[in-house]
Amino acid sequence: MGIGRNLSERKGRELRELREETNTNTTKSRKNRRHRLRKMSPGQRLFQTCNQVFASTGPGIVPSPQHIEMLLSVLGEIKQEDLDLRPDMPYFSTKTRRIPKITYLHIYKCEQFSMGIFCLPPSGVIPLHNHPGMTVFSKLLFGTMHIKSYDWADFPSHTYPMVKQSEIATQTSDIRLAKVKVDAEFNGPCDPSILYPADGGNMHWFTAVTACAVLDVLGPPYSDPDGRHCTYYQNFPFSNYSVDGISIPEEERKTYEWLQEMEKPENHQVVGKMYEGPKIVEN
Repeated sequence: MGIGRNLSERKGRELRELREETNTNTTKSRKNRRHRLRKMSPGQRLFQTCNQVFASTGPGIVPSPQHIEMLLSVLGEIKQEDLDLRPDMPYFSTKTRRIPKITYLHIYKCEQFSMGIFCLPPSGVIPLHNHPGMTVFSKLLFGTMHIKSYDWADFPSHTYPMVKQSEIATQTSDIRLAKVKVDAEFNGPCDPSILYPADGGNMHWFTAVTACAVLDVLGPPYSDPDGRHCTYYQNFPFSNYSVDGISIPEEERKTYEWLQEMEKPENHQVVGKMYEGPKIVEN
């Protein structure tokens, strides 16, 4: 009995010591990782953080709250000068174009995530579109931008709106009801925002009031082979359609709109260019 108790006590002590050593090593590892991140350039720090945050995620899988806070913190510290961006660069010039073209500066892309910067001249528009199965982090680096975003309304998917009697009587099964999440102007630099696969404003459009730059992180990125297509929408006032089974109080109707899928607008032009700011090294 005494021998058994001594062996048990010794094993218990060894186990406690092993746990303490493991916890100490884990704490040191985290501190070392944070120290290495602080020594990196802001762009490199963002890349390394994305590698960590999206390592175990996938379509429809949202990063953990701790990882979300980590990435939002890193994005929040990035400034336009960290990425060598200025409002007087050619990307932000309207020249003589009636409809300004948008420039996308490609920073990095893999199966787990992508990083890039949208450069919008004054009056530039990124039409209403979705982000299927994606968690999206964005930061307006500079400029004034109007953002309008939606989530699908929580109504039965089998109920379809009918065009009002005053219009052509036809069923429009590709129209769905959406709730307006954001409809406001923002001035950069401002805090980064996040949208989720099913909420947070998964469908949005941007309209540049002045020249604007938006840093975007998508996890995972769009992928046609994997079914993550970019779908564009046209919006209609709630009053345009009626449907059995959906009743919304009069004072709330302005917060709902109908969205209908549409082809990519012909006048929407995005020119892709490689990012030429401080170099980001893929370790």
